[in-house]
Amino acid sequence: MIVGSGLACALLVGCFLVLVFLRIPVAFALGLSTIPLVLLELRLTPFIVLDRMFQSYNSFILLAVPFFLLAANLMNSGKVTDRLIELARVMTGWMPGGLGHVNVAVSMLFAGISGSSTADAAGCGKILIPAMQKEGYDTKFAVAITACSSVMGVIIPPSILMIVWGGVMQVSVGALFLGGAIPGLMIGLSLMATVYGFAKVRGYPISGKPTFAEFWAACKGASLALLTPIFVIGSIVGGFVTPTESAIIAAGYSLILGMFVYRTVRLPDLGHILYDTARFAAISLFAIGTASAFGWLLSFYNAPRLIVGTMTALDLGPFGTALIIAALFLIFGLFIDAIPTIIILGTVLMPVAQTAGIDPIAFAIIGIVALAFGLVTPPYGLCLLISAAIGGLNVVQVIGDVAIILLPMLLILLLIAAFPEIALWLPQTLMPGSFR
Repeated sequence: MIVGSGLACALLVGCFLVLVFLRIPVAFALGLSTIPLVLLELRLTPFIVLDRMFQSYNSFILLAVPFFLLAANLMNSGKVTDRLIELARVMTGWMPGGLGHVNVAVSMLFAGISGSSTADAAGCGKILIPAMQKEGYDTKFAVAITACSSVMGVIIPPSILMIVWGGVMQVSVGALFLGGAIPGLMIGLSLMATVYGFAKVRGYPISGKPTFAEFWAACKGASLALLTPIFVIGSIVGGFVTPTESAIIAAGYSLILGMFVYRTVRLPDLGHILYDTARFAAISLFAIGTASAFGWLLSFYNAPRLIVGTMTALDLGPFGTALIIAALFLIFGLFIDAIPTIIILGTVLMPVAQTAGIDPIAFAIIGIVALAFGLVTPPYGLCLLISAAIGGLNVVQVIGDVAIILLPMLLILLLIAAFPEIALWLPQTLMPGSFR
C-alpha cells in the first residue's frame, strides 16, 4: 500500500514514543520505529533504510567523535583534571563559595580540552563533589552545580555536538567552534554569579587566597594541558587541518602528556581507556545511523516541508522563530540524546531557520545550547544522573537547586536568540569565508 504523509508521520513518531515509554534505549527505538512503515509501504525496502544508515556513517568528519572521546578519556586517566582543578582553585577559590567557583572554572577549562559534557561531569565530579561535601557545602548544591557547569563541555569549543552538527548540516565546524566561545563564556559567568548568590545566602566558605608561588606552580602544572584547545581550534580556524585531523592531534597530544610527560598513564591502562572510548563511540555512532534513517523517512514523507509551510504562515519573524526553535530543542532534549535530536529535529528545522533569515551558525548555537541544557533536565539528564550518583542522591532531591541554577543559563539562551551577533561576532571576524 501507499502510505500517506500524515499516517506515516503518526506511525513513526507514535512507535518511537511508545518504545521510549517502554524504556527501550533511544538509539534502538529510532531504528525499530521505522520497521512498521517499511513493512507497509510498497515504495520502501529494508535495504533502503540500511543504505541511509551506511551513508550517515560514510563521513570523514564523524571520525572526529571517537578521537575526541579518546582525548577526554586520556586526560581523565592522566590526572590532568587534578591539575586543572588546582589552577581553577588559585584563580577563583578566594571568592565566597570558593569551591563552587572552582567547579565552574574547571568545567570551563576542561570543556576546552574534552568536547564532552559527560566526561566533564564524571571526571570533575568524582573529585569536586566529595571535596565540597567535606568543606560543608550542601550535597544537593554540590551535585547541581557540577551537573549544570558540565554542560559547557559541548558549548565551549571543541565540541562533539558541533562536529556532528557540522557534518550533518554541512556547516563549517571551525565557525561553529568560534560561535560557541562567547555564549560558553557568558554561561560560565552566569554560573559564577549564581554560585556567589548561593554562597552569600548559605554562608559557604572561601578556599583561601593563594600565594604567588602557588599561582605560578598551578599555571605551570596545567600549561601543557591548556595548549590542547589552542592546537585544536587554532589549527582548524587557520585552515591547517580538518576537524578529524585536529581530533587525532588532540588524542595524540593527550597520550604523550599522560604517558611521557606526566607519566600517569601506564601501558596496561591503555586497554581500559581504548575499550571505554570504543564503547561510548559505538553508542554515539549507532544513534547517528538510526536517527539518520528515521530523519530520512520523515523527509521522504515531506514532514519538513509541512513544518516550514506552517511556520512561514505564522510569520513570527527571526526572533519569534528563534524562540520556537529553542523551545523545541529544549523539549526534545528532555527525552532524547543530543546527537539523534540534531539529526532529526535539526535537519527538519534548518529550512525553517533559513526561511526566517536566521544565520546557520546562529541557528546551530541556539540548538546546541538548548540541547546542552537537556543534559541536566529529567528524565534524560545524563550529566545530572552521573553527578547525582557520585553524590549519592536521587535526582528528585537536587532538582530544586538545578532549577535555580538553570534560570540565568536560560536567560543567556534567550539573549542569543534575540541578539544572534553574540554567536556570530567571532566567526565573522576570524573566519569570514565560512559565511555564504
